[in-house]
Parts: sequence; structure tokens; C-alpha cells
Amino acid sequence: MNKYKKLMGNTLIFGIGSFGTKLLGFIMTMLYTRCMTEAEYSTADLIYNTVNVLVPLVTFSMADAVIRFGMDKGYDPRKVFTSANLSVLIGMAVFMLFTPLVKLNDTIGGYAFLLYIYCYFSCFRQMASQFVRARGYVKLFAADGILTVLVQVISNLILILGLKLGVTGYVISFIVSDVCSLLFLTAVAGLHKYVDSCFIDKRVMGEMLRFSAPLIPTYLLWWVTSASDRWFVVEMVGDTENGIYSIAYKLPTLLMLVTTMFYQAWQMSSIEERDSRTIGKFYENVFGAYTSLLYIAASGLILLCKPLTLILTGTAEDSRFQEAHIFTPILICAMIFQCFCQFLSSVYTTKKKSVNSCATAFVAAVVNVILNFLLIPQYGVWGAAIATAAAYFACFAVRLFDARKFIFFRVDYFRFLVNTVIIIFMCVIYAKQPSVYWVGLLLGFVVCFMYNSEAVLKTLRKILSRGNARKGNGNAAG
Repeated sequence: MNKYKKLMGNTLIFGIGSFGTKLLGFIMTMLYTRCMTEAEYSTADLIYNTVNVLVPLVTFSMADAVIRFGMDKGYDPRKVFTSANLSVLIGMAVFMLFTPLVKLNDTIGGYAFLLYIYCYFSCFRQMASQFVRARGYVKLFAADGILTVLVQVISNLILILGLKLGVTGYVISFIVSDVCSLLFLTAVAGLHKYVDSCFIDKRVMGEMLRFSAPLIPTYLLWWVTSASDRWFVVEMVGDTENGIYSIAYKLPTLLMLVTTMFYQAWQMSSIEERDSRTIGKFYENVFGAYTSLLYIAASGLILLCKPLTLILTGTAEDSRFQEAHIFTPILICAMIFQCFCQFLSSVYTTKKKSVNSCATAFVAAVVNVILNFLLIPQYGVWGAAIATAAAYFACFAVRLFDARKFIFFRVDYFRFLVNTVIIIFMCVIYAKQPSVYWVGLLLGFVVCFMYNSEAVLKTLRKILSRGNARKGNGNAAG
């Protein structure tokens, strides 16, 4: 199959599995903001983000190794999956020793046991889902995503809306969904056949650890960039402001929704084409269309920022959650560059350059921490949002230079500049809120759409023409 068509096909499958699930998760925010106070939602959000950073730490970032080595025909998949699960057991045993330290935290200490159980099943579920994807079961991977979120929604309705369990119900719903997912994947894909003590191979596990070990600090550094600002806001300006900041992050995550569907397929294509002589051209064509679509989507979200936030938070005039929309555009800008960083990380995965991934993530973390200290005390939530945007941009600039040393592809810098200026213009207009600010936002969206639509169509025509030219010559380079 033509590599472009395969990429588009896999993206569509992942999209079916991800779009509905992410959309349902997005809609559930309306339940959280109606059934929890700002402080409760802040606590729930902190637990969620804490587990997200703990999972790669306690698993030694083996999920990335499962994808990279699981797709490599030079390795026995049984040894790969057994090594991954063994790493989880070791990591969770070590984490258990440190669980009492969680109880010392005033915000999430009361949920230490639940946090451990949540982390435990999330780790095993992640290994299972990534292994299924590595084996090429993309439809099963997508179906699992749908099942997981449906179970989570039902659990939320029962535990939060029905039983009024608040933060406890929020965490338990994630545990239940992870357990159901793990059982589903094991039963359908027969994952139990891939795990046995006889498949333990020190050489394979050693190679996987050498690849994944540098990703441990990388994930920690990304957590510093993406989630530590919530802790800074909590400590410097309070739980209520952090609850508002957490809601402001919800719309920007829609961009990650779009890019996650694509990235899951792109990562597989990049690994499959790692030895191709034309992989640079492949990157150039795909990255060109990707960036244009991302800027169009971002400008559209900024345009619809206020009504979408009102839908999320309800229309109650006394709800401080409604203040969140004013901070959202700058976080959308930050998310654009996070998406670019994610795309470029595929270079490091494909070429097994995980050390470089860590080094570039370090740049973002340092910028974020310094600016958080400087800006949050004086500007509050605004300071956190600006620090996050600056950090992702710094990482993108460094990573764009560094990653192309391993896979070179041309980049249209002028297009980047014009698009970024348009987005910043829209952010400024939204922040100042002049009487007819929506006119400026509409103008920004129209200009962005017109400027980028031709680039998208051009790339699509190029892809289709290449596909047609290769009929009957499926092995030709593209």
C-alpha cells in the first residue's frame, strides 16, 4: 500500500477511536464543573496529571520501547512484551515504598491509596494498548479507546452525579475504565500468550532500557512544562485560581485531540519508513500539511473560544469557571508549539535518539520554571499561561534545528512566521476585548484559512498524484 494512503487510513481509524472518546471526555468536563467546586476540580485535575507523570517514571518509559521494538521484526514480540510488563512490576514495587510520601501532601495526600491503584492499572493498560498498536491491530486499538471512555463516562455518572463521591468518584472511574480496557485487550488479542518467564531475555530488556531510560527524565521534564504550573498556581495564588486555569486548558486540548489521532498513525509510518532514502521528502510533505491544518484549527478555536467555554461551564452568573475563557487563547498558542514538538519527537523515536529528546525537553522545562517564578506572583494565571507558551516555543525552536540533523527535511520559515503573527494578533485582540473584538477574530480566522488552505490542497494533490503514479508499482520510492 502507498505509504501516504496507509498513513491516511491509519489516521482515520485512530480518529474513529479517538475523536468520539476524546469528545465524550471533553463533554464530561460539564459534569465536573457542575458537580465539583473549583477547589475539588483542582484536586481531581492534580491527581490526574500526577498519575500521568508517574506512569512513564514507574514503567521506565517502556511504552515507547514497546512501539519501537515491537514493530521491529528483528525482535521477538513475546520477549518485548514480557520485558515491558516486568518493568511495570519492578517499577510499581519501588513506587510502593514511596507512597507514604504522597500522604504528606495537603492537597492529594488523602487520596494516596487510590492514586497508587490508579497508577498501577494505568501502567499495565498502557503496555497492553501500545503493544496492540505495535502488532498492527489498529482497529482493536481504536475500539479499546471507545470502550474505555464509555466505561469511564458511565462510572462518572454513577459515582459523581449519582453517589456524589466527588474527587473519589473521579479517580475510581479511571481505575474501572483501565481495568475493563486491560481485560478487553487481553481477551481479544490473546496478550496472555505473550507473557511468560521463559520469554525473559536480558539482552532484549537491556536494549529496551537503553532506549527508554533517557525518556524517563524526558517525561519528567515534560511534566514540569505542562503540569507543574498548576502546582505553582496552587501555591502562589490558590486552589480556586488553579481550577479556573485547569478549565482554560480544556479547549486547547482539542488541538491535541486532532494531533493525537494523526501522531499515532504517523509514528508507525515513520518507523516503517526509517530506512527509506526518501524519508526526508516524506517528512517535508506531511509536516507542511500538518502545520497548515494546525494553524487553521487553532484560529477557529480562538474564534469560538467564549461560546465553547460557556457550554463547558454552564451559564450560571456566579460560576467563576466562566472566567477561564480569557486565558484560553494564549494556551491554544502554547498547544500549537507542543504539537510541533510532538511531531519532531518522531525523529528521535525512529532514529533511537532518545537522549536528544531529553535534552530538548530540558530547554522547555527550564524556561517554564524560570518564567513561572517570575510571572505568576505578579500576573497570576496570566503568568502561568505565558510561561507555558514561551516554554513550548523554545523547545520547538531547538528541536527543529536538532531533529533535522538526523532526518533532514525542508521547512517554510516564512509561513511559520506569518501564521504565528496571525495567531498572536488574535490572542491580543481577545485579551483586550474591544467592543467589536469578534470582528478582529473573524478576520484573523479568514486570513489564516485562506493563507493555509492552498498549502493543504497542494500537499494533498501531491500525495494523490504520487499514489496514482504508483499503481502497479507498489514498491517504488515516494
